[in-house]
Amino acid sequence: MVENGGKWSIVTSWPEIRAISNLAGERRATMFLGTHTPRLDEKGRLILPAKFRDALSTGLVVTKGQERCLVIWPTAEFAVYAASLRQAAQTNSATRAYTRVFFSSAYDEQPDKQGRVTLPPALREYAGLDRDCVVVGADTRIEIWDLTAWENYLAASEPGFAELDGDVIPHV
Repeated sequence: MVENGGKWSIVTSWPEIRAISNLAGERRATMFLGTHTPRLDEKGRLILPAKFRDALSTGLVVTKGQERCLVIWPTAEFAVYAASLRQAAQTNSATRAYTRVFFSSAYDEQPDKQGRVTLPPALREYAGLDRDCVVVGADTRIEIWDLTAWENYLAASEPGFAELDGDVIPHV
């Protein structure tokens, strides 16, 4: 259709637009932001930051992350990420290696009434978690770091932060 000199065309259907809008709405509802410094108790439990608890109250998945941190997703976000991994070619050895380690180290958890979640010993060992932790909001997921490891990561990464946007964000 041509109107006022412009060309119009249908690029997607209304049901698809609604689905995309609903997905975007869900993701906005589970956006995690900020840096928090809780401590692990003697039983390996971490008190989740209060502002994260509602989004995680129906369940979460914790697993290994890159750079020796742990990653927590709300169960629904984990399912979205898992579905994206299914799109990768299983004939690729790197894909198989990644998914094996990723899923075999995943644990589903339910926070208790105080907002605590137990981090399994194998995951605490992987991330070097002892007592002092840093909980980092990272959009649809949360990362848990050993305090010293996080400080070292920031010291190494922050100097190049300003130059990364063009590499990370398309068309910037």
